[in-house]
Amino acid sequence: MISDLEARVSRKLMLRIIPFVMLLYFVSFLDRVNVGFAAITMNKAIGLSPTAFGFGGGLFFIGYFLFEVPSNLILNKVGARKWIARVMVSWGIVSAASAFVVGPNSFYALRFILGVAEAGFFPGIILYLSLWFPSRQRAVAAAWFMAAAPISTAIGSPLSGAIMKLPPIAGLADWQMLYIIEAVPAIILGFVVLKYMTDTPSKAHWLAPDEREWLIAKLKREADAKQSHAGHTAGALNALRDPRVLALALIYFGTSAGLYTLGLWAPLIIRQYGFGSFETGLLAGIPSILAVIAMILWAKHSDRTEERTWHVVIPCVVACLGFVFAGNASSALMIILALVIVNIGISAAKAPLWAMPSMFLSGAGAAAGIAMINSVGNLGGFVGPFAIGWLKNVTGGYSAGLYVVGATLAVSAAVTLLLSRQAKQSHVAIGERHGH
Repeated sequence: MISDLEARVSRKLMLRIIPFVMLLYFVSFLDRVNVGFAAITMNKAIGLSPTAFGFGGGLFFIGYFLFEVPSNLILNKVGARKWIARVMVSWGIVSAASAFVVGPNSFYALRFILGVAEAGFFPGIILYLSLWFPSRQRAVAAAWFMAAAPISTAIGSPLSGAIMKLPPIAGLADWQMLYIIEAVPAIILGFVVLKYMTDTPSKAHWLAPDEREWLIAKLKREADAKQSHAGHTAGALNALRDPRVLALALIYFGTSAGLYTLGLWAPLIIRQYGFGSFETGLLAGIPSILAVIAMILWAKHSDRTEERTWHVVIPCVVACLGFVFAGNASSALMIILALVIVNIGISAAKAPLWAMPSMFLSGAGAAAGIAMINSVGNLGGFVGPFAIGWLKNVTGGYSAGLYVVGATLAVSAAVTLLLSRQAKQSHVAIGERHGH
């Protein structure tokens, strides 16, 4: 049974931390994928081919990949509050500067710099949540945080579509206005982070003394139990070499390929059925709303049963089948239905997956390991959109690229099962019930 004290602490953590980090991720995701809407008129204005757009869209992840681990290690040293504020302000400035690209090369350069600026945000928040939430709440906390991505698509898609309909202001085209308007919240929120965020539970004056003591003791007990376990990894270098970290990165690769394929290409795929900018935005948003509901319910089930493996495998298989269905779609209704299936699968897999690393990583090991999983995994965000663009140039349609992205999710499901089998054999419970 959960004690009254534990219930009180849980409620305060959920209300104080989760809505705020969701807001940050909402803005981050909006700035990351609004390029899909800008493309509707930007590509022609600055002379981008489908291959060039797919390549530039994906370059974000190369910058992200290179700077992710160093960024998270700095966050671990200086604290989340200062570092997340720095990330928000710098990416807001770069995102606004994207309004002034003049051709493929400047587009490539700014996408790369945007990745560098934003590196460390997502794994930084995942690490931050592990410093506050006991393990039984971690998948749900992560699910609420990550729900901001599909919510951002659901609200941001119609919003972006509406901004694209604005008349030119001060000689700026619709796509330029989109970049500038959607960059402003990131810069403002950077300064809010400095005021609002608390680095560690010991500094949480918004918790009563008994609540603060209970939380610190609970997290310490979990950390001590983890460190006494044979499969535990604490050092940064050891974490980067840990085969489990690499396996989780490969699993995440498939889900990222799927997520960013949707973010960058869904508006253009839907638009080919003759919809206007705003209608495209509304239709791109529908699957995301359903994905949020599935994501939260699935994470709750994963936390309640303390099972992770099948909670990752099943959604990956569902998303894979959704991409195959999308590749065969011949009407607007079929493509929307396929996008619903894909969205639900990808979103549901993520929270149980992100509950896994903190089972065997701590300290600098957790900072480096989580960043490594995210940075290598997010290369899927480069491969997926680029494959779609390149194969569209070659074949003239979207089907081949959609099948390739579906295949990456099949690999994710297979690697999750292999990892679980390996864990059982070596008694390192990463994906199963962890009552040792």
